Amino acid sequence: MLLGKMIKQLREEQGLLQRQLAAELEIDTPMYSKLERGERMPKKEQIEQIATLLKTDEKRLRTLWLADKIYKVTECEKDIQSEAIATVQGLLESTQLR
Repeated sequence: MLLGKMIKQLREEQGLLQRQLAAELEIDTPMYSKLERGERMPKKEQIEQIATLLKTDEKRLRTLWLADKIYKVTECEKDIQSEAIATVQGLLESTQLR
């Protein structure tokens, strides 16, 4: 979702083809296409490689990767999704204060 859109945008801005990035990642083009469409998530190890290939900040891509994972896990619980995410945010804030 978020990560796929960002990867596609960066790739297109640089005039690269999907098959070029797929070859560098050692995956086939249809698999790479699924990454951009958000149908598959890249492995965490691939994020660094993608960031290097697209000349972008790895932390930015990892953040989007994690946000997509959180959304996917919580999307089936629409009625409590926001509350659960807010609870995690509160937990993170309280542990950072220590």
